[in-house]
Amino acid sequence: MKRAFVAGVVLGGVAVVGIIAPGPASDKQTIIVAHGMHTGEIAAQLAGQKAVYAAPLFHIAAKFLVGGALKAGEYEIAPHASALAIARMMRDGKSVVRMFTVAEGLTSFDVVRLLDADPALSGAVTVTPPEGSLLPETYRYDFGDSRDAIIGRMQKAMQDRLGEIWENRDMGIGLQAPHQLVVMASIVEKETAKPDERPRIAGVFYNRLQQNMRLQSDPTVIYAMTDGRNDLGRPLTHEDLAFASPLNTYTSDGLPPQPICSPGVKALQAAAHPEHNDFLYFVADGTGGHAFAADLATQDANINRWHQMTKHP
Repeated sequence: MKRAFVAGVVLGGVAVVGIIAPGPASDKQTIIVAHGMHTGEIAAQLAGQKAVYAAPLFHIAAKFLVGGALKAGEYEIAPHASALAIARMMRDGKSVVRMFTVAEGLTSFDVVRLLDADPALSGAVTVTPPEGSLLPETYRYDFGDSRDAIIGRMQKAMQDRLGEIWENRDMGIGLQAPHQLVVMASIVEKETAKPDERPRIAGVFYNRLQQNMRLQSDPTVIYAMTDGRNDLGRPLTHEDLAFASPLNTYTSDGLPPQPICSPGVKALQAAAHPEHNDFLYFVADGTGGHAFAADLATQDANINRWHQMTKHP
């Protein structure tokens, strides 16, 4: 009886040491704890990856020493982390936080492609979201989150930000609904990569609308020809400008019926608060920005200057 007691104490002491001692892994490890996994399954996986000395040691740590259920997620285990430290990390749900970033100006098809290419997400995108319904931003997510869930978060983010921006818009812009603001912002987004130009370009387009002039925005033609699924892959031609589509602002009056990309917050703000100017035209100036003009004579001079700058020797 005495020997059994001593043996139990010794074994218990060995177990405690094995639980709190530095673990066997010399390199960083990653483990995925799926929803519904039992403690024994997690312990076996850790032992199989040689992150703990033995599965029973982790099982004891998780069941009797830390208390609380282990949470699903993706966990990064530091070199030589003890079984007790790993169990505490999983109890507290300190899983790896991943980031999904959507750049301004991408189309819905672009975003779906990015989601499909991310192996840490689950499930298929059931429906391609309407153009302009997603807010470009960086979204935090956990391993195994669904692609549809990310889309839902992006749509809610757009609804929330759009509601704020619409409520505080310049009432003189003449738009009747938030959807029109997204349409205008999407065109502004595609016309310039320079943040400080966005309000000025928005001002140009509002000026044209007020004078019943067509917007004549090249990005609307490209979107009409590609349906936002890919790049055109070549410069627009004069014939392209006659492409038959309600999205083509060379052939159709007013705003297009839908956005042509996912505009960011800065573009939405520019569309809501355009610069008040008398410009009706703009053309690339060779520096990544644009030269603006209030009349055709100045616009023609700016175009000629652009042609001279881009002429090959």
